[in-house]
Amino acid sequence: MTALTIGGVTKAYGATPVLLGVDLHVPERTLTAVLGPSGCGKTTLLRLVAGFDTPDSGTITLGDTPVVGAGRTVPPQKRRVGYVPQEGALFPHLSVAANVTFGLPRRSRAAAGEFLELVGLDPALGGRHPHELSGGQQQRVALARALAPGPSIVLLDEPFSSLDAALRESTRRAVAAALAAAGATAVLVTHDQAEALSLADQVAVMRQGRLVQLAAPETVYRSPSDAGVAGFVGEAVLLPGAVTGGLASCALGSVPVRGAADGPVRILLRPEQVVIGTAGAAGVPARVRDVSYFGHDAAVRLELEPGGTEVLARVAGHDRPLPGALVHLTVTGDALAYPAVGAGS
Repeated sequence: MTALTIGGVTKAYGATPVLLGVDLHVPERTLTAVLGPSGCGKTTLLRLVAGFDTPDSGTITLGDTPVVGAGRTVPPQKRRVGYVPQEGALFPHLSVAANVTFGLPRRSRAAAGEFLELVGLDPALGGRHPHELSGGQQQRVALARALAPGPSIVLLDEPFSSLDAALRESTRRAVAAALAAAGATAVLVTHDQAEALSLADQVAVMRQGRLVQLAAPETVYRSPSDAGVAGFVGEAVLLPGAVTGGLASCALGSVPVRGAADGPVRILLRPEQVVIGTAGAAGVPARVRDVSYFGHDAAVRLELEPGGTEVLARVAGHDRPLPGALVHLTVTGDALAYPAVGAGS
């Protein structure tokens, strides 16, 4: 497997710009998640790497081999790229084994079994046809087919989006384990923040055709590059405040902040940092506006009293307050500060 390096890539369709100078490096034997909302350009970027389309400018290099740039464009069939589309795209008339070994010099049933085992499937499934498998099994077969030719890189285009929640979790874990076992270099395109944070070695956040942050998952979550990334990668509580000597004064009281100069700011807290205490406890009084129960946890929307500032808290599902209850809020941990609105933000 080889590294992927993208330099200054642009792409427009007619008068509509899609990619605006994207730079991205994917180290070999790692999984990078390209994360962003619909229309941000992430799937277009994947298609350019695969060779299904050609950038207007910029370079794409696999290992030490330029596949786009300096007047050179290597056709997709010569890039040794494995591609797993959203729906798997298996050949319905072929057996599972034949799907896995399709395009190989020798279509060996034994080789198919090895790759089925690699993706966590019983080799005995090789004799079945795609319609006899579950959606999750079909996606694993699609990955086995992508890995079988020994590609330089594996590209996955939202491969879990059509699966139900339980199947999605088990399938993406199996796929991540298979990629690691194969020593694969992989790029996963997704709009699912939890998927990107839980699976990837690094997360590339895209917005409106630009790469706005590239970092380890924990860094993207705890130290997003701007308020827009903060609001997209997980839920965010953004409050106006003023920093003095490392402490921000805001509607939730005095909160320590990381690396912020004195002056007006917007502070970022995650909902799990907002701690709900009973009435009469220390903290800022708030009224519970509504509660969304998810079983393992609950999202609690609150209005501070007085003033009506709205904040969001996350609590354990069994410990949720009732709508309308008066509670008191405190903050645990430190906050991240961004320039105040109107001050270059």
